[in-house]
Formats: sequence, C-alpha cells, structure tokens
Amino acid sequence: MSSLAAKTLLKVRDLACERDERNLFTGLDLTVCSGDIWHIKGPNGAGKTSLLRQMSGLLPLTAGSVELMHDQRPLYIGHKLALKDQLSANENLAWLTAIGEPTTEQQRYAALAKVGLRGYEESLAAQLSAGQRRRVALARLHLKPAALWFLDEPLTAMDKQGVADEQAWFAEHIASGGAIVLTSHQDLDLPAVKVLDLSTFVATKEALAC
Repeated sequence: MSSLAAKTLLKVRDLACERDERNLFTGLDLTVCSGDIWHIKGPNGAGKTSLLRQMSGLLPLTAGSVELMHDQRPLYIGHKLALKDQLSANENLAWLTAIGEPTTEQQRYAALAKVGLRGYEESLAAQLSAGQRRRVALARLHLKPAALWFLDEPLTAMDKQGVADEQAWFAEHIASGGAIVLTSHQDLDLPAVKVLDLSTFVATKEALAC
C-alpha cells in the first residue's frame, strides 16, 4: 500500500454467534483497515463462514455490533458459488451483478478474461470444471467496485496457477487501498497477512486492530 494513512473500513465489537444452540464464538473485536488482508482460520464448525456472513450483513448478530465505515458496500463471495448450471458464464455474471450495479457484456467478457476464461464466456456452467466455475464467481472481483471483500474459501478447487492468480489479485487490491477478509484452509503466500484463529478465540477475548 502507498504511504497514505490507513483508513478504517470495518469495526466489529463484542461480536457473538450462536448456531443450533451452540456458541461458536463470543466477545470478538476486530478492526479492518485499508491495506489489510485478514485470514480467518479454524477447524470445520468453528464459525468461519458464520463470521463472514455476520460481517456482510447476511446473518443476524447474536450479540455485539458490526459497523461498516464510509458507507461501505462490501462484496461477499461465498463458498457456495450460486451459479446456475443452465446459464453461461456470461449470463451467470449478469445475474450475480444485477442486484447491485448492472454490468455490460463488454465488462463481463473483460472480467472473465481477467480470471483466465477467455473463450469460455458462453460455455454453460454445467460444462465447466470446479476450478473454472470458481473463476466465474471470482470474476465479480473485477466487476464490482468494492473496497472491502469478504471471501469464503476462495482457493478451493483451484490449481497451482489459479492460487497464484488469486493471490496476485489480492495483492493488487490491498495495494490500491482495499481490504480483504477471507477464510481458507491453505496458507497465503503474501506479506503482512493478519490471522484470526477462531479455535483459540472462543475462550479468550482479544482485541484485534490495524
């Protein structure tokens, strides 16, 4: 990131999450600033996806608060890709972006080229490999102008080149003043990654800041 002072994009205070009458975590404090990349870790069932969904406004808060600064409209891409098999890659992108700011076909083709899917724009999602399907979903990173990204297991089903490509996009985003909060069972090969381990956070309240 440039020498400009970091800007706070998200504040989480005393957050708790209960699912199916089980406390996943409690008393969680987190501040996300421009230039940050937070890696949420923990075993299956620790609440990683639930935390992302709470911060994205997609899941109610059991307790605490989530405050998006500067009228943020974050981008959330879940582990379940929400692709329709009967639609093409281009049509899926049109559908996924229609709720927010509609995109042109030219923009969608450019985004698909950016994620390595040039020539697959009109291929049906059902005909694509698991890695290609994830690339279609991740093409949204290059369409929606959002400073804050919430990504749930974005490296899943990606080959070595795909992982390298994604991390290049991440580095570009945080260098431009954006921020990323993601879950992954894989380690990231990027400098200054901040780690939140939910497996240890459940029993201990910690303040995590810029």
